[in-house]
Amino acid sequence: MHKTTLEQWSLLEKVVTLGSFAKAAEESNRSQSSVSYNLSLLQERLGVALLVPEGRRAVLTPAGKLLLNQVKPLLNAFSYVETRAATLRSGMRTQLDLVVDSIFPRRRLFAILRQFQQRYPQTQVRLTEVLENASSEPINNEADVMVLTRRQDITGLGEWLMNIDFVAVAHRDHPLFTLDTPLNDELLRPWPLIQIAGSAPAARQAGESWTFSTIDAAIEAVMFQVGYGWLPEERIQTQLEQGILKTLPLSHGIRRATPLHLIVKRSLTPLDEQVETLLRLFSQPQDPSTATL
Repeated sequence: MHKTTLEQWSLLEKVVTLGSFAKAAEESNRSQSSVSYNLSLLQERLGVALLVPEGRRAVLTPAGKLLLNQVKPLLNAFSYVETRAATLRSGMRTQLDLVVDSIFPRRRLFAILRQFQQRYPQTQVRLTEVLENASSEPINNEADVMVLTRRQDITGLGEWLMNIDFVAVAHRDHPLFTLDTPLNDELLRPWPLIQIAGSAPAARQAGESWTFSTIDAAIEAVMFQVGYGWLPEERIQTQLEQGILKTLPLSHGIRRATPLHLIVKRSLTPLDEQVETLLRLFSQPQDPSTATL
């Protein structure tokens, strides 16, 4: 049997935070004498002085500060358990499965997840990031919400969300920039084309193509002058602004757009509050501060 209780430690924390026994009593809906008795009992059972008067305030002794810091994670965990129980009692979902194509802007994704977590701290989001068509592995069609480039073969209700712009780029020192003329297929052909697995293949006659399974790897390949390629503009915005990567002066087709669709699992009818909120966060206008990675 434990000598002390979480309730006693919670009262100690309130006294220290609020600065007085009276305020702690009011905050916890107790009498001041009850607060004083519990803290006296706490110190008696520990055999250690936790509080010392300082003017009109009660402040922690060095031992009290050390012990309370060790107990605080337990208090927070206990509050989490109680809140979690309230969530279960209310019928609110505790988990949401989300699948997002990796070309979706990262800053925007994490801004959305942060806002969702702030509103629903007891709902765990299980995020799966995929590169569509990059492998034979099936996409989790049972996810509650999906952000994907295609809508076919997906068991869900979807609508267009946004276009992701891909721009033709190369490292600033690439020999292509020494050619003083708009670049066509004939001029591009001697140089390796860097492609992202699963992306639409470039319309190109004979020529070398290198395929990478992740966007980051494709970007690195272009950065190290392995070749040139069409990369998601928002993912290379910093390199473009710094002049490390430059847009190729193509005669046509500098930019390409890939659509993303927002899809919700068909069986989720009617939609619950958390899913509706997540859909709204994805659909709302983009905050300029989250525009680039």
